[in-house]
Amino acid sequence: MAAITAAMVGELRAKTDAPMMECKKALTEAEGDMGRAEEILRVKLGGKAGKAASRITAEGVVASYIAGGVGALVEVNSETDFVAKNDDFLNLAATAAKLVAEHNPADVAALLALPAADGKTLDEVRSALIGKIGENMSIRRFQRFETTGKLASYLHGARIGVIVEFEGADEQVGKDVAMHIAAMKPVSLSADQVPAELIEKERSVAQLKADEDAAAAVAAGKPVQPADIVAKRLEGSVQKYLKEVSLLNQAFVKNDKQSIEQMLKEKSTTIKAFTMYVVGEGIEKKVDDFAAEVAAQVAASKGA
Repeated sequence: MAAITAAMVGELRAKTDAPMMECKKALTEAEGDMGRAEEILRVKLGGKAGKAASRITAEGVVASYIAGGVGALVEVNSETDFVAKNDDFLNLAATAAKLVAEHNPADVAALLALPAADGKTLDEVRSALIGKIGENMSIRRFQRFETTGKLASYLHGARIGVIVEFEGADEQVGKDVAMHIAAMKPVSLSADQVPAELIEKERSVAQLKADEDAAAAVAAGKPVQPADIVAKRLEGSVQKYLKEVSLLNQAFVKNDKQSIEQMLKEKSTTIKAFTMYVVGEGIEKKVDDFAAEVAAQVAASKGA
């Protein structure tokens, strides 16, 4: 009998999207014949999981789980918003969040290998659901918290999820800040934590605007602003941006007369960290051109 290697299992998994153990069983049954093993899995999964595996998953949900000072936020994706409302899919997301909190997996691969239900791994549960529904699903990312302080979460329609780590007596403050983050989408806790690449991007935009203004002034025969004035304007634009995207500097959504920092000081509360996920953020969605698709089918039929 041919030796079944990890590389063979990995190759079959990449082709079919079936769970690793199922791939190994199929290869064993097929005596190492990759083509035959693939057919065995296609029969077991009804051909659905493999076909779905290449399709973009830009919809889905964010799920959270908190138990004492341990919590997790997970994004689980699907192809359509319809499936994102399916109870089995929602249970998959909830299970994933709980597993992250309880087992602290190193990455998504480790999370998928954890036992989930009825002796099956989370990956096996996911693949079975793909076979049942016929739509691709993937666990994209997660963040785990473990703290001696407190945790609060907020989910906005399951498409935006936030977990906040904080210290303070008032539980409501943590919930209010989580809701604020979902609404205002800060990129960092404080201005000095805003990623350098975002600052440079904002500076570049401000510079382009200054260059356009200078060109317009020259075209109109008006004087161009001195370099030092332009530099101050650029710095002012950057500082304005930092205030807009850093949590502590933002105006509190429940009282825009106060900044978050001022509100926290009043409530004797400190925010230690937060994570926010927005479903599909950064994933390039496929946009189908129905008219073009019909035209192509008509053209193909005429050609035939």
